[in-house]
Amino acid sequence: MAKKDARVDAYIAKSAEFAKPILRRLRKLVHQGCPGVVEEIKWGMPHFNYGGMLCGMAAFKTHCTFGFWNRALKIPGKEGAMGQFGCITALSDLPGDAVIVGYVQQAKELADSGVKLGPVRKAKKPLPVPGSLKAALKKKPGAAARFTKMSPSQQREYSEWILEVKTDATRDKRLAIAVDWIAEGKSLNWKYRKTAKAKA
Repeated sequence: MAKKDARVDAYIAKSAEFAKPILRRLRKLVHQGCPGVVEEIKWGMPHFNYGGMLCGMAAFKTHCTFGFWNRALKIPGKEGAMGQFGCITALSDLPGDAVIVGYVQQAKELADSGVKLGPVRKAKKPLPVPGSLKAALKKKPGAAARFTKMSPSQQREYSEWILEVKTDATRDKRLAIAVDWIAEGKSLNWKYRKTAKAKA
């Protein structure tokens, strides 16, 4: 029997006006295509489970997304958003109801047969280290060597943190903090990771 989650109702109610009819339509069609689906909120967004994650939807400021979890379900995808349907800004951006219900039914059949392929993990392209960070690291003994020993994701976090600033003053402040932490072998989010380990 289908199970609806009141948190999904609340999510839809809090969404932008353009998004509400889109989310309601998708929700209705998922339940129509898979009567045994169970709703939940995962990663802050509505998801539909049936023997594992079946599909999910989300609303943002200017668009919605909808997608299926199982890669074994072949759907021509669109670039520019999560899911296989691109940035959905109106009901007219969705395929017909029968098409969506058909995809849901195919996803259900795959789940019933035990065929599961998780999401594709796209490798992030290497991010160039900002010149200002390279120069600052050279001035602090051992900092450059420590930085090169960090994982690519840790290096990327520092690079993004420096690149996203909008003023020279903020950049200089972040560079000073970054160089000190890197020289100590600390990742950018070391404080949060320490707290999380303490709570575990």
